Amino acid sequence: QVQLVESGGGTEQPGESLRLSCVASGRLFSVYAWNWYRQAPGNERELVATIDGRDDIINYADNVKGRFAISRDNAKNSVYLQMNSLKPDDTAVYYCSVEEYMDDTYEEYWGQGTQVTVSS
Repeated sequence: QVQLVESGGGTEQPGESLRLSCVASGRLFSVYAWNWYRQAPGNERELVATIDGRDDIINYADNVKGRFAISRDNAKNSVYLQMNSLKPDDTAVYYCSVEEYMDDTYEEYWGQGTQVTVSS
């Protein structure tokens, strides 16, 4: 059973930085993609960034381009989100997920979420 644990959330002032980490237990043999989502009160869940499992194809939401950076370490079963130049609108619960596939199975596993609060 794959389990994801997120860490690194907290409270920062606008303009500061946070680095979120997400570590998956066990071995992931076939990763389609790692993802970071966020959900703010009253908002839909938003895909913030994604990185594929092999070819380093990365996509960002428009409102975080140039400020956030996603990366992964396959040897550590981990994905990271570097968050710079934080804005109050970045306040949300951030979730990581990993999409794992084999020939006949596909699963997406989710972390429990970590709170990021940006306040002035």
